[in-house]
Amino acid sequence: MSAYAEGDTVAFEMLYRRHRGTVYRFAMRALHNRADADEVFQETWSRLIAARARYRPDAKFTTWLLQIAHNLIVDRFRRQRPAASDEEAEAVFRQLDAPETEQPDRVLSEFEQRRKLQLALEDLPEEQRLAFLLRIEGGLGLEEIGELTGAGRETVKSRLRYALARIRARFQS
Repeated sequence: MSAYAEGDTVAFEMLYRRHRGTVYRFAMRALHNRADADEVFQETWSRLIAARARYRPDAKFTTWLLQIAHNLIVDRFRRQRPAASDEEAEAVFRQLDAPETEQPDRVLSEFEQRRKLQLALEDLPEEQRLAFLLRIEGGLGLEEIGELTGAGRETVKSRLRYALARIRARFQS
């Protein structure tokens, strides 16, 4: 990023190739909507470009990049929240709690496992989901997740522990 900040466009191409998957998966899993994820993805890179002259390597680059995406996602949640009525919210919760019909002796395909993980992630409280995604998708440590979310190390640890327990429970049911 430092090379890109100094004008090296090849450095940007390398950053983009290396981190585009992480940013997109993070946005997609947090937002559950391809159009919204595409917008956050594009805006994240636009903001990176706009902020290149102000970039300071105080933290790991991935942490800084995911902080941009995280802030955009939080802003999107804030804008969308008032639009949902109580009835719509209840319908979403009923869908998340609805039992899935599966044959117990059948082995889940890779697609089904991914879908089950997606449903488990959707079922997590927002703080747990974001901590889990930052850890798994972003490869960030507890301190870095704490910096991004404004939570202490032990709080992040608890969120990750509870998220993992809920995901495991979802796979066992």
